[in-house]
Amino acid sequence: MSSNWRISSFNGALLAAYFIPVWTIIAFSIMVSPIHGLYERPSVSIALYASDYLHLGKMATVRLAWLLALARITVVAFFAVFLAMTAFSPLRKTGSGADEALAVALCLGSVLSFASMMMASKVGEIEALRMHAAELLMLLGTAIVMLFETSPKSVAKAPAIETSTPASELSLQQP
Repeated sequence: MSSNWRISSFNGALLAAYFIPVWTIIAFSIMVSPIHGLYERPSVSIALYASDYLHLGKMATVRLAWLLALARITVVAFFAVFLAMTAFSPLRKTGSGADEALAVALCLGSVLSFASMMMASKVGEIEALRMHAAELLMLLGTAIVMLFETSPKSVAKAPAIETSTPASELSLQQP
């Protein structure tokens, strides 16, 4: 393995390997059949919360399902952009852009997982609660690693200062 991989990049790649296929399948299931896809295990907490507490009608529930699918596909797209930028070696070495795509994916995914977890706890769906909590912990763990990991910086050589002029003779106007 190359020495220019950071822990957060590797952890983000592992997260992308999980979230891209899983959330794509969930989103396409919702796109094909919005009501049926919304009442499957990954989204049942949102569906039950919407029907029990928000009293949404059929078309409003379909719109909510499409909005949920759009949110999941957006997170998948940001993970895919991160993975593509990380796989391309010159971009990974300069560190431009890949961290931002991962940060957006982590932020949007965390908000979605947290909201789903809260809704699952409100409607009493224990299995959905466990699944959303596990996803949230994975996302937050990577965010914490990104937050505390320092990027490797190249050490620039400082120009040598001439010792012929004493420090007391230097003016503030000289470069």
